[in-house]
Amino acid sequence: MRTRAHHDDRLLPLDPGVRTLARDLYKGVRDLPIISPHGHVPAQLLLDDEPFRDPTSLLLTPDHYVTRLLHASGVPLETLGVGGEPLDADAARVAWRALCTHWHVLRGTAVRYWFDATLQGVFGTDLRPGADTADELYDLVDDRLRRPAFRPRALLDRFGIDVLATTDDPVDDLAAHAALRDDPTCTTRVLPTFRPDRYLEPAVAGWADAVARLGAAAGTGTGTYAGWVAAMADRRAYFRAHGAVSADHSHEDVGTAPLDDVDAELLYARALAGTVSADEGAALRRHMLLEMARLSTQDGLTMTLHPGVRRNHHGPSHARYGPDSGHDIPLPGAFTDHLRPLLERYGTHPDLRLVLFTLDESVVSRELAPLAGFYPSVYVGAPWWFLDAPASIRRWRESVTEIAGLSRTSGFIDDTRALCSIPARHDMARRLDAGFLASLVAEHRLEEDEAADALVDLVTGRPAAVFRL
Repeated sequence: MRTRAHHDDRLLPLDPGVRTLARDLYKGVRDLPIISPHGHVPAQLLLDDEPFRDPTSLLLTPDHYVTRLLHASGVPLETLGVGGEPLDADAARVAWRALCTHWHVLRGTAVRYWFDATLQGVFGTDLRPGADTADELYDLVDDRLRRPAFRPRALLDRFGIDVLATTDDPVDDLAAHAALRDDPTCTTRVLPTFRPDRYLEPAVAGWADAVARLGAAAGTGTGTYAGWVAAMADRRAYFRAHGAVSADHSHEDVGTAPLDDVDAELLYARALAGTVSADEGAALRRHMLLEMARLSTQDGLTMTLHPGVRRNHHGPSHARYGPDSGHDIPLPGAFTDHLRPLLERYGTHPDLRLVLFTLDESVVSRELAPLAGFYPSVYVGAPWWFLDAPASIRRWRESVTEIAGLSRTSGFIDDTRALCSIPARHDMARRLDAGFLASLVAEHRLEEDEAADALVDLVTGRPAAVFRL
């Protein structure tokens, strides 16, 4: 069965007059290059530039947005290739059939929207996934993936991705990034991102070993808290030299509370010895996060905070499939008091850029927008993960704008390892913002030329400014 081609006016307002305005605004940004300052596509994949293995390993297995919904409908994660060795050809086809057979469970989701856009826009097919079309669709996509035009680097060029940030461990040597930077055929700026989470969680098993690796990479002893800070500063400088523009942090909360030097060294020593309690580890982490903010004022790395997720919610699935297997669940957000120690120290510092993300919609208008509406360092991060869907994005844009304006936002963040969905995600955001700005014009709150300027700024100006691109 064939599916309807994506309509030219998809996601634009229903009112005909506002839709006309939105259509004109969207045309002004439709073909602008994509700036993706936070994502998870591996640099090594782009450097190797090998043909993708098969449709399943590209479009299904690594995308926890898809696998979690299929799992909720009774498809075992191992069938989808999650957490194990790459599926062989027969098993990959079985996984694809499971996706197509359960296609109906994606109706109305953002996942369905992106998948439709990928199949039609990237692979040129309007064949609707289903039990009766699974093999035909698999063969069609598989055939495309054998062609040079569908290798990773060719897709980067085709998608018009100007900047693509990866997510990287502080001890990474960034050799792949250096090779891409020095390759004149790679026209996309592929930038590393400093992600030090595991080194800021002293109560988590394996922390001491991780810190030892950090010290080895920095050539600095980490037997003391001061040594840890020096090692972090060294590795941040290394990342900066390799093109990094941001340091990304994801913890259960964004608590920031200072310790005096004696207490910091004491808790650090206990953590190295493996005797620190959970509460003591959290106290040390909150102090360490303050240090990360201080270092950002010195080296200029934009600090992004993605808190409020209960990682690996289902213990048995984590034990069997590992992390990032689809069962990370949101927690209530809290920013106002948690970030006050950090903001009292650095909130008005001219060299700090602090981008705050949330999975709790209730804090957007109550906390994030008011914070961004006062502190010059603070920006409200775009909706991500469970909230990067049309209805949520519309609510977010309205809530933030009426309190803090358009300029206090980050620009769209796709936050994905699904390379082929990147253009669909960014196009979705451009259409939704065009609709929002068109409504302001229709209500006589903005002039049309102002709306056009604002939309260009949201697409290119905001991410360039917030991430110093």
